[in-house]
Amino acid sequence: MKKLLFIPILLFVFSCAPSGKKASQIEGTWQLLSGTLIEKGDTVFTDYTKNVRMIKIISPTHFAFFNHDLQQGKDSTAVYFSGGGRYELKGDQYTEHLEYCTDRVWEGHDFSFTITLHQDTLTQQGIERIESAGVDRLNIEKYVRLK
Repeated sequence: MKKLLFIPILLFVFSCAPSGKKASQIEGTWQLLSGTLIEKGDTVFTDYTKNVRMIKIISPTHFAFFNHDLQQGKDSTAVYFSGGGRYELKGDQYTEHLEYCTDRVWEGHDFSFTITLHQDTLTQQGIERIESAGVDRLNIEKYVRLK
C-alpha cells in the first residue's frame, strides 16, 4: 500500500519540476510592416514594406533592431540605424532598455509598450519620451514573424 501511495506523489513532484525554460512567444525575428507616430496631434504613418526594411530580433534576454534603405545608400533615401539592449516582458507589458543606438541620445532610456500577438503578427504600442531631445509621442508598430 505504501508503494502505491509513493508512485502518485513521485509523479506529482516530477510534473511540477521545471522541464527547461519555455521559449517566449515573442522570441524570434520580426519584420516591421508599418509604424504610426502620433505627436502633438499630428499622425505620421510609414509603410515599411516600401523603400526601407527593418527587422527586430528578440532573444530570451535581449532585442536588436536594424533599419536600412533598399537602395543600398545610393540615393536621397539613404538611411541606416540600429539599436538594442535588454528587455523585460510581464504579461502584455514589454519594456525595452535601449543600451545601444546609432542616435546616441536614445541610449540609456526605457520604453514601455503594450504588445498583442495574433498568429504571426506582433503589435506594440507605447509612449516614447526623451525630454532632452523633445521626443514625446505615441508609437504603434506592426511586425510579422520571419521564418
